[in-house]
Amino acid sequence: MKQIGVMRAMLCTALLLAASAGAQRLPAGVQPEHYAIWIKPELKTQSYTGRESIDVMLDKPTRVITLNALELEITSVKAGDETATVAMDAAKEQATFAFANALPAGKATLQIEFNGKLRNDLRGIYLSKSAKRSYAMTEFEPTDARRAFPCFDEPAMKATFDLSLEVDAGDTAISNGAMVSDAADDAGKHTLRFATTPKMSTYLVAFVVGDLQCESGESDGVPIRACATPDKAGMTRFALETAEFAVKYYDNYFGIKYPMAKLDLIAMPDFEAGAMENFGAITFRETGMLVDEKSATLEQRKSVATNVAHEIAHQWFGDLVTMQWWDNLWLNEGFATWMENKSVEDWQPGWQMDEVQAETLDDAMNYDAQPITHPVRVAAETRSEINELFDSISYSKAGSVLAMVEEYEGKDVFRDGVRQYLNAHLYGNATAEDFWNAQKAVSGKPVDKVMGSFVLQAGLPMLHFALDKKGNVEVSQERFFKEPAKEDATTGEATRANALNAWRLSLLHGQGQKWTVPVCMKDDAGKVACVLLKSSSQKYKLPAGEKFFYGNAGDKGYYRSDYDAKLYARIVAEAETRLTPVERIGLIADQWSMMRAERRTAADYMDLVKSVSHDANPEVVRNALEGESVLSDRIASEAESDAMSAWERAEFGPIYRALPPMKKGEPQKTLETRAMLFNLLGGSSDAAVIAEAHELGEKYLADPASMDASMGEAAVSIMIANQETAGDAAALYETLLRRSQSETDPTRQNDALMALAEFKEPELVQRTLELVADGKVRNQDSWYLLVIELSGHDTREQALRFVMTNWKMISAQLTESSGADVMESMGGFCTEEKKTELTEFFSHIQVEAATRAMKSAVDNINGCMELKKSQETSLHEWLVKQGFPPAK
Repeated sequence: MKQIGVMRAMLCTALLLAASAGAQRLPAGVQPEHYAIWIKPELKTQSYTGRESIDVMLDKPTRVITLNALELEITSVKAGDETATVAMDAAKEQATFAFANALPAGKATLQIEFNGKLRNDLRGIYLSKSAKRSYAMTEFEPTDARRAFPCFDEPAMKATFDLSLEVDAGDTAISNGAMVSDAADDAGKHTLRFATTPKMSTYLVAFVVGDLQCESGESDGVPIRACATPDKAGMTRFALETAEFAVKYYDNYFGIKYPMAKLDLIAMPDFEAGAMENFGAITFRETGMLVDEKSATLEQRKSVATNVAHEIAHQWFGDLVTMQWWDNLWLNEGFATWMENKSVEDWQPGWQMDEVQAETLDDAMNYDAQPITHPVRVAAETRSEINELFDSISYSKAGSVLAMVEEYEGKDVFRDGVRQYLNAHLYGNATAEDFWNAQKAVSGKPVDKVMGSFVLQAGLPMLHFALDKKGNVEVSQERFFKEPAKEDATTGEATRANALNAWRLSLLHGQGQKWTVPVCMKDDAGKVACVLLKSSSQKYKLPAGEKFFYGNAGDKGYYRSDYDAKLYARIVAEAETRLTPVERIGLIADQWSMMRAERRTAADYMDLVKSVSHDANPEVVRNALEGESVLSDRIASEAESDAMSAWERAEFGPIYRALPPMKKGEPQKTLETRAMLFNLLGGSSDAAVIAEAHELGEKYLADPASMDASMGEAAVSIMIANQETAGDAAALYETLLRRSQSETDPTRQNDALMALAEFKEPELVQRTLELVADGKVRNQDSWYLLVIELSGHDTREQALRFVMTNWKMISAQLTESSGADVMESMGGFCTEEKKTELTEFFSHIQVEAATRAMKSAVDNINGCMELKKSQETSLHEWLVKQGFPPAK
């Protein structure tokens, strides 16, 4: 555990006490061992009946047993000859069974009968609808098994499960275990019984009921199926092939065979998340699993492959060995996030998955540099607190820290530590300490100090690198914040009048944090020296002297890098020849962050963008242009934005026109470069590209197979932004609306739907917002339409007015998780007036799991105002220097 400032320690204690005050944990003394569950879903009436027997072990005699139940009607509870009365506590999401006579210590069996509703909010047991029919399916993570059947709904309360489903004669079902019997009855029903599961947590129980078609395969002797609704059955082959590779890869990597008798992947029309790792029966959103192999882009294949690989990794890390409690969610999600790239890289080495990992690292650090960040492990007791943990910290930060530690230990040593950890906790539960102590034992290195410093405290370090005259590099550290904390020159008080900023100031004024950081440095000869930074500042000797130096070799370190002026100039001058593409991506990300923190200027950043404009790797250029786009959208005046567009046309137009003519089967890098520059120039009003976009867009809409979708979708976006008349825009809107309703390919259907939010004509913006408010869009998608509208430069004001005015209707379409995303997207403004307006709005509404999101929205507005104030002049001067003075 790191030494931390007194204020930070007091804040952490207060947060822990606040969390425990709203605790919803079950009382100790009762441990479930086995569930036998029978459920009869009625799709037409959107209801179900159920009964279950739960074998439990009682620590001592008791008259009262409390478990979890929510929105269920419990009609009968017995234990042997004893009948219980039932008291429901909706606030605690619990049911208490009271018996007249005490049940003796030892084994007991609860017999429970209950009724429930098939929900429409993508939680518990809910309805999913294809074009032709309805399905019943489940989503229980993190705390929604209690909405399906009474249970001990905590991850450490593992048990085995027998599930039986009585369904309509024409339907089938899939669950965690293999089907072991199918018995028809006389009422047009049949009962499907599934094999007993291993010990597992309630949130991993799953089933899907309806008409499904599956494609079969196998891996290492394990039967694997990829299933979908009948109209999508032809799109499952790619996911099946990914799964076949992943199972064998993980069998070898973990040294433990896949622990279930079968594996099913199931794509469904309505699903809130990308996928869910139910043991042996993984469920997916259709776009997260299905691929039309004739027309899919590389990005779509990457997305599906990593999605499948992520969920299969969970079968070991999460399902076989589960975190003790949700505060260690990162043990599930961080590991699967790291592992997905590792396995796909082994399967498809040409896909440059290290570039994907670099972007994941940058996303995590951007989130972690905000005041609203939190430690990887943080107290969470209530449903809302637990749901808030499913964020970039638990996924991307944790995964990036694991990648850094693997680099520090060495791949084989790290793998051996993983194996030791898993074998020690098979079918059980574990904590963060269990993981890093296993790594420490195998490696002999202070992995506990390294991981503890990154897991147990919020934020990330910024490392300063400087060379002295003797060729030594001095490395010092401090906590990095996305925007600098400032004091008023007169009063010395924080300019943002809140305790959080005062705390930030205390950290920067000597009461700050320190990390134990593995630092891998690259010298003039290309040699990599890895050291462990354990104090505030240390010096190291460079083997090859001081001609060249880079402080984050391989872009694996979870830290921002800042260089003295001399070092920085060398790095930028020789980046193309000395740094790998992934290191160049990391350099760009760091320098964008240094500009946000006012350690560099907008002019410095734009010089870097210009220096990589001809980079042979399109991902390097794309990452650089993302920052430039933010400058244009967030701080540039209209005249400055026009001048930036003119510079883009002059800088990138010749590069685009020098590309060979577009043709099918062209090299992937050429295709990626073409699509990126085509999209950029279309957005910067290049007349020739706009004309080309109209031609290509019409062709793509008539025949999506006529070109790569990355070009086709870019052409459609450019068309949307450049319709000559309102009538033309309305006609194109109708075309895309029809496509969003009739397209059979899930990805193309989703692309058409999301394109509706790109129109900027007020009447069309209104139509899209009304589609959401009226419930005419699936609630798995409606929130993202709102996010696009609220994020658009030309639409955010109208969208915000609509959302505020129609909040009751809008909120009815949001799920437990999506409300937070909508709240956070409201932070796209850049004025004090808008911050005040939003703060007032937030104070009068309540959104599930959105506390941090609301704070983030306000903080993003603060950050934009600070960025504009600190960098607008620099950007203006840079444009003038380049020969593109903004019009007056």
